[in-house]
Amino acid sequence: MSRLPSHFRLRRTLTRTHLFLIALLATLCASASCLAAPSATLPPIRHVFIIMLENESYPVTFGPQSIAPYLARELPKQGALLPNYYGIGHYSLDNYIAMISGQAPNPDTQADCNIYSEFVPTAKKPDENGQLPGTGCVYPKRVTTLANQLTQAGFTWKAYMEDMGKDPGRESATCAHPSIGTTDVTEHATPQDQYATKHNPFMYFHTIIDDKKYCDTRVVNLDHLAGDLAKLDSTPNFIYITPNLCHDGHDAPCKNGEPGGLISADAFLRTWVPRIVDSPAFKKDGLLIITFDEGNDGKACCNEKPLPGGPQPGGKIGPGGGQIGAVLLSPYIAPGTQSETEYNHYSLLRTLEDIFRLSHLGYAQDNGLHTFGSDVFTAHPASGN
Repeated sequence: MSRLPSHFRLRRTLTRTHLFLIALLATLCASASCLAAPSATLPPIRHVFIIMLENESYPVTFGPQSIAPYLARELPKQGALLPNYYGIGHYSLDNYIAMISGQAPNPDTQADCNIYSEFVPTAKKPDENGQLPGTGCVYPKRVTTLANQLTQAGFTWKAYMEDMGKDPGRESATCAHPSIGTTDVTEHATPQDQYATKHNPFMYFHTIIDDKKYCDTRVVNLDHLAGDLAKLDSTPNFIYITPNLCHDGHDAPCKNGEPGGLISADAFLRTWVPRIVDSPAFKKDGLLIITFDEGNDGKACCNEKPLPGGPQPGGKIGPGGGQIGAVLLSPYIAPGTQSETEYNHYSLLRTLEDIFRLSHLGYAQDNGLHTFGSDVFTAHPASGN
């Protein structure tokens, strides 16, 4: 028999190798050792709304004794409940910053930045996990945010801050933040003005605040939201809503005499959620996410890591920000959905970046994070389900 040419012998060898690998894979799958990867396909969402509330753990908010019946009972019936959604740290600000940038807590953000100081890095650039080590409040331009990503990709965004500028002698009505190096006078509410800079994460990045026109047109008072919701074309692709210190549940009682806590937060939701879900943008391709910054415990999930050289994210009480839960509404979510999957604020950031096909920032780069998928998006409006 004549010898086969060398390229035919190589092809036969490769074919035998491929057949062996295929047979081995089939054997493993038949023994249940091979599981199909979850689908990374997301519905065609193009309008995302976030409402951020304050300082409650899942058992208090969603448990049988909850004093927020609209949030705890009515909204989960309309959408999806995520009981295993976690904050990433304590106190407030580090959670807000993580949600839009993926940066882990540093000692100043963990303490809510009472002094509005410059961030002082201890490295020239972010590490392989996108973390810039150091301490301080206002991040340099080498640290970017979801908002910047959206702008660069051609999407629109706005942050709506209740009470911002209500007392013009205290802060401006747009892009409101203290001067660098000064005390943040908005740490505490007044009877006339209950805006808090620490609940407005966009104010902690030079990539946003250094362009005054850019910032002024995108970080505005909540009063602008109703008008923007009226038409599809005037509704931004990404909307971030922060109630004032009373209506987000932070204060109880409130400086203006309202009860505060979950009672006032529930009333705020009863006012604004129907306006959002009745808007043309939400009905077309919307997703509304309602969650909290942190809970009252130190639980963590999702292989959460600290900032290199930084503090434990949960401070003295634990590794994380606690179990807080979340409620999601969307035309792509069947009423009464519940997912037991574990998520945190980094998971949310990664999901939003996936929705808008953006790269992943900071700890949202962790491929081990769960992102919202078929466990959450359980309806398919286009098919009539």
